Amino acid sequence: MRVFKYFLFVMFSVLFLLPTGKADARDTISIVGSSTVFPFATVVAEEYGRGSGNSTPVIESTGSGGGMKLFCAGIGLEHPDITNASRRIKKSEFDKCQANGIDMTEFVIGYDGIVVANSNSGTELNLTLGQLFQAVAAKVPSSEATNDDCKLIDNPHTKWSDIDVTLPNISIEVLGPPPTSGTRDAFVELAMEGGAKSFECLNAMKKADKKKWEAVAHGMREDGKWIDAGENDNLMVSKLVANPDAVGVFGFSFLDQNSDTIKGTNINGISPTFENIADGSYNISRSLYFYVKHAHIGVVPGIKDYAREFTSEDAYGEDSYLVDKGLIPLPEDERVIYREAAEIMPKLSM
Repeated sequence: MRVFKYFLFVMFSVLFLLPTGKADARDTISIVGSSTVFPFATVVAEEYGRGSGNSTPVIESTGSGGGMKLFCAGIGLEHPDITNASRRIKKSEFDKCQANGIDMTEFVIGYDGIVVANSNSGTELNLTLGQLFQAVAAKVPSSEATNDDCKLIDNPHTKWSDIDVTLPNISIEVLGPPPTSGTRDAFVELAMEGGAKSFECLNAMKKADKKKWEAVAHGMREDGKWIDAGENDNLMVSKLVANPDAVGVFGFSFLDQNSDTIKGTNINGISPTFENIADGSYNISRSLYFYVKHAHIGVVPGIKDYAREFTSEDAYGEDSYLVDKGLIPLPEDERVIYREAAEIMPKLSM
């Protein structure tokens, strides 16, 4: 009976949900989304292509937000089958998917740290979250701030030493992900909010007016000290090597894969290492995801097989090929959950 229902689901997708014409000839999986997940998904796609006999999936690095926009735009082969994300789908995005008839399965593939890094030839940095906030926030409390009045001012810091005399006497230049990036979302939530909480007057503001506090905690400066560097993290690494005074914000995997040219910054005294991210002591870390569109399963060849490959122990287990690329693995019991999810799709998991 279950097989019969699944057959009807697939036939309904083919007959009524997918457009006719050239679009219905696609036989290659289309994947969009996070630049952080991109290198992991690319390796899985290559492994899948070698072992399945199907075409290797085509993957575009659009950023998590850009990927969700494309993924949730509709059902049909002109739309992607899978989107990668370095943060969980937002309620507004999920609602848009639902409004367009899109059901999905969510997969968590592992963890990643968000690192602040610079060239190996650059000055050593050791920062607190509060100092990082003071470097990149649009507005900061003045020296006259009190719990009753934060006296916010436009960020006056032009050098790291302006924040603390123990920091290097070099210009602040931070290359970071754009607003469409899940890394940007996670950096704001984990690092910026964490840094804002180190100020008593901002904590008082949060209790009195959460919207005003969020505007301060999430506001990035626009005077050239924070630079939106695009979705290409490999290009950002190249820029850091070319400019040893600059620092960049991106996923741990890019630090791990480029440790011969760049180094990570200690945050609150903790270095961004595999072990520190895995045990939670490095606190700027997040989960990584991909989402599969149910209506395309059985229409585009190999979607379930791709999900099976991604959730196999060879791919994302403790001694897997993705761990070799910098992925921090999930606990074993959680890996089993997503491996089973790959088998029982289509099933709404939100």
